[in-house]
Amino acid sequence: MSVKVNITSKGIQKVLKNYNERQAIAEYIWNGFDANADTIRIDYAANSLGLLEQLTIADNGYGINFDRLQQKFDPFFESEKSIQIIAPKHTSKMHGRNGVGRLTFFTFAHDALWKTTYQSEQGFCYGEIHINTGGLNSYSHDFSTVPGNTGETGTTVSFTNLRISQQDIETTVLPFLINEFCWFIELNKHKNYSIIVNGAALDFSSNIKSIEEFNLFYPDTAVTFKIKYVHWKENLHKELSKYYFLAGGEEIYKDYTTLNKKSDDYFHSVYIDSDFFRDFDFKSFENEGQVAIFGAAKSSPEYRFLIKSLTEYLKSKRKPFLKEYANSLVESYEQDEIFPVYASEIEKSQENPHWLI
Repeated sequence: MSVKVNITSKGIQKVLKNYNERQAIAEYIWNGFDANADTIRIDYAANSLGLLEQLTIADNGYGINFDRLQQKFDPFFESEKSIQIIAPKHTSKMHGRNGVGRLTFFTFAHDALWKTTYQSEQGFCYGEIHINTGGLNSYSHDFSTVPGNTGETGTTVSFTNLRISQQDIETTVLPFLINEFCWFIELNKHKNYSIIVNGAALDFSSNIKSIEEFNLFYPDTAVTFKIKYVHWKENLHKELSKYYFLAGGEEIYKDYTTLNKKSDDYFHSVYIDSDFFRDFDFKSFENEGQVAIFGAAKSSPEYRFLIKSLTEYLKSKRKPFLKEYANSLVESYEQDEIFPVYASEIEKSQENPHWLI
């Protein structure tokens, strides 16, 4: 069966013009995690010239339900207005946007084939969906297979007629994926989340500059906060530096740290686990005069103690980093010959860039 949506194929490419192959591949991985997958497998093979002949992205999530197929592929292209996929502000769930990210394959391939298995009340159902670059505004699907009693849910997307090379994958795409997902994999480390590339787990530790774990204890009410601090080498794309509040390993809420967006490349994540957050009202303090009805809130002494302690901790970690950062900045300026050339040492001392001291 073939279905057509409400915008031209060129219109879809215009809507998604800001995407490149790195971001597109990341979207398929986010789609898998959004479907409750804990393992994403990327497999590729290249020919003798180094061009990709095969690329698949598979997940063990709950699959694409045939009854919701139109919701997944149809309704998001009623106009050619620019669409940006923005990470949720206060939760790490649902990064992908149905009907948007799954069409970005045109940036690196001509054809995409989804093979998916989901579980219905009648049993496990299998189906296929096919889209090509020349007809992004239409898709064909076949969910005629009779449901069975056994099976495993999940989705595998196969891309063919590829326009990227093995070098593109290994020098551009994989480093991008490490920066994109390192914080998320760390957040779900207790669940053993992983991204497997050609049989080997992607090494996210390559982006870790330092990592520390410790406890903060508030004696008045005997509340303990288990802290994990990660200092990243490179930026986390749209995620930025955040606090992640967890209870029993499950994320409850997230928010920017007090040292976020300081324009000094100090990229960090702080994971805070405590039963204190199980009935915590994170929104009550945001609205003036509103009081939490159940559980604690941001106005509680425990929370104030926590944030004050972590702010002081982050400042202490940032201080030596700033010195290192300033030194590397001066070296890069010297290499790029940004500083002026002085005729004498006296002239140099008079024009010394005191802002670096």
